[in-house]
Amino acid sequence: MKLLKPTWVNHNGKPIFSVDIHPDGTKFATGGQGEDSGKVVIWNMAPVLKEDDEKNENVPKMLCQMDNHLACVNCVRWSNNGIYLASGGDDKLIMIWKRAAYIGPSTVFGSSSKLANVEQWRCVSILRSHSGDVMDVAWSPHDAWLASCSVDNTVVIWNAVKFPEILATLKGHSGLVKGLTWDPVGKYIASQADDRSLKVWRTMDWQLETSITKPFDECGGTTHVLRLSWSPDGHYLVSAHAMNNSGPTAQIIERDGWKTNMDFVGHRKAVTVVKFNPKIFKKKQKNGSSTKPTCPYCCCAVGSKDRSLSVWLTCLKRPLVVIHELFDKSIMDISWTLNGLGILVCSMDGSVAFLDFSQDELGDPLSEEEK
Repeated sequence: MKLLKPTWVNHNGKPIFSVDIHPDGTKFATGGQGEDSGKVVIWNMAPVLKEDDEKNENVPKMLCQMDNHLACVNCVRWSNNGIYLASGGDDKLIMIWKRAAYIGPSTVFGSSSKLANVEQWRCVSILRSHSGDVMDVAWSPHDAWLASCSVDNTVVIWNAVKFPEILATLKGHSGLVKGLTWDPVGKYIASQADDRSLKVWRTMDWQLETSITKPFDECGGTTHVLRLSWSPDGHYLVSAHAMNNSGPTAQIIERDGWKTNMDFVGHRKAVTVVKFNPKIFKKKQKNGSSTKPTCPYCCCAVGSKDRSLSVWLTCLKRPLVVIHELFDKSIMDISWTLNGLGILVCSMDGSVAFLDFSQDELGDPLSEEEK
């Protein structure tokens, strides 16, 4: 495993609340606080991955900076097809960005001419419905829907094929909704809120399937975000901030009967974000040994207010790796590369970290046929 902290990825010392890697792996977006507005920045992935590109002045690091949000940006998410970027912020708005045809270098408004935008991304839709800060946004598996959640206690489902049409407003939480995740199978969407509950909603009729409260009974205090995550095979849903025997955990909820018998433990403070690796893995076969079929497993990264990150394989009882004090402040968001071997993490301290794993460490990703 390699660990890098590219210092050039920053919002001038202001917090970075969200990070998301583009599906094609060539770029990533960050969202957070700007000088006097919300800031979304699109960065080149190459200088993170290769030292030669980082040193090469001809390889741009920043691709585009967008300062349209009137207040802090809490979440940035690429659509699965990579065409759109959605951003949500404290200005109660969700903005949908699309890359425009290149018309020559344009400078970032109000900055010295040095900061030229290499790519043009323009806002093609502004979604207005929430009456409070937008905390999280999430695209459904085939980009048919976009969900957003807010401190107004609601989740809004937008028709991503016909913005700004609203398909449903999910009401039921009695506290600030701070995280969303779609079931990869497409049957459910789950949300987690400050009301100490995690709710699973059906996409068939947008009604409540179940509300899970037991793992959150002891949860005191608040976290800025509660980013929960569904495993790529759809079997497990993992929560942010849960408690077990007065210790912070990430609760593992089984799709089968919504059972809550397992959790990821070990963090000293509340879990702010969990993110499943998009790949399903199998154990690496040693050369020459008979290839016994091994049980496939998933991989999940957990970030916490305690400034540390843990990475878990569902086939192991303890974490594969724990990195303590990776940042000076709470971890806010996590994004995996599509090949499942790289991970970007951002923090409230305004920095990001990149972890690069080998297949020896994680295992062999299953091919589409094996799934």
